[in-house]
Amino acid sequence: MTYTKTPLTLAIREAVALTWNVTGEGERLYGGEESAAYRLDGHVVRVGPAWRGAAESEWCHAIAGHAAARLPEAVAPLPAADGATVVVVEGRPISCWPYVEGSWPDSDLPGQRVAGARLLARLHEALAGCRPGPRPVPAFQESGLYGDPPQDAPELADPELDRWLAAFHAAHPVRHPLHGDYYTGNTLARDGALVAVLDWDETFVGAPEVELAAAALEWGDDEIGPSKEFVAAYHEAGGTAGPLDEEALAQLVRHKLRREYAYFHKAVRSGVEHDADDLDYHRVRVELFHRLRP
Repeated sequence: MTYTKTPLTLAIREAVALTWNVTGEGERLYGGEESAAYRLDGHVVRVGPAWRGAAESEWCHAIAGHAAARLPEAVAPLPAADGATVVVVEGRPISCWPYVEGSWPDSDLPGQRVAGARLLARLHEALAGCRPGPRPVPAFQESGLYGDPPQDAPELADPELDRWLAAFHAAHPVRHPLHGDYYTGNTLARDGALVAVLDWDETFVGAPEVELAAAALEWGDDEIGPSKEFVAAYHEAGGTAGPLDEEALAQLVRHKLRREYAYFHKAVRSGVEHDADDLDYHRVRVELFHRLRP
């Protein structure tokens, strides 16, 4: 996986010191395809991409704050003196977060997979009463979600999937904020327990079943499809999503895979050079999109 190399410049460090009274050279933390994260003492400074506006980041941060007030594992950004959570430096949105000690969980371990499902259920419960205004910019995952054929993935055109998505959402009116990118790389574990949910850049308002299916794929117990164990553990923990039959789980996963395809080619157009592992992963995911067709 290719991670961004955005530096923590002197201008950014000066702005962080002025805004949050946080200083230091900064240690680059592992991960981040779009935003780079640096540890400064007991804080994390996130340097976002130049194309992401402050209003979009503030909207996402407000939802993180709502979750953090109700869920200890949800990590929210620190406000500045004026209440804002973003400053723009050199055209990039900069935010400051508390540092949480931990490492990425291993979804191959059944106990951590179940813990991930239970945490997602609690997260959805925490967000169920949140009623934000419209997202300033639609999230990437929203394209094609309601049956409109996505224009950025013509090679995976599937009118049957589009019609199914439109019908599914007409029959599932429950909507509330979702994390938007709930996978192991956006959570942290310590001493066998999940202790943090991070990175709220992709949050959006949608049907919780959409995120449950996507998470079941990401936390899956094999490489050929979503984890039914994850779905069952989520429902046992009282998550807000309704039941998912075989077809619903497959079709919602296929929506996610089609968005992954679009993101891969968006990255290529922006100049990202994928290595052999990235290309193989992309091929497998495209094959899975076709294989899961009901």
